[in-house]
Amino acid sequence: MKKFEEQNNRTAKPMLWISMISMAMIFAGLTSAVIVRKAEGNWLDFDFPIWFFISVLIIIASSFTMNWANKNIKEDKIDIVNKALKYTLILGLSFALTQYLTWESLYKDGVYFTGPGSNASGSFLYVLSLLHLLHLFGGIIALLITIFKTKKGVYSSKNYLGIELCTIFWHFLDFLWLYLFLFLLYIH
Repeated sequence: MKKFEEQNNRTAKPMLWISMISMAMIFAGLTSAVIVRKAEGNWLDFDFPIWFFISVLIIIASSFTMNWANKNIKEDKIDIVNKALKYTLILGLSFALTQYLTWESLYKDGVYFTGPGSNASGSFLYVLSLLHLLHLFGGIIALLITIFKTKKGVYSSKNYLGIELCTIFWHFLDFLWLYLFLFLLYIH
């Protein structure tokens, strides 16, 4: 059993990196599609709601709290790790709320995902942000599992791979959103 666990631990990071590269390729393909579609014309220009900008601040803050947890597990400061993971969870859920509020504002401004009155520019924004949000929910599930295991005493300075993996994935999600945010601002 111990050999199986050691093998799992050795393959966990490479598997995470492979999955993140696959996810990045999906977003690279979609952002390439935005560039190609915009060049065809008939592209609706619209203002981004304030929630779109607030989401960036929230996700950056969540990177700091996740890093805080990762740093403190290496020093066996479990109480701080629990607090930092909970803050990260709250910030992740707050980010999801800003996405909903962004979509609600866009809809009120006549920027629709599909149907009469929709435009490719709005549709791409909805698709990119929704796809990122779905990946974020995967990160939230990983975060919940990590919080649960931390409370159960699974992690310590000698065994923190789960927190490290969660941190890597969370930072990936953060950098992905920053990329999408900057791309959407630039292409807009």
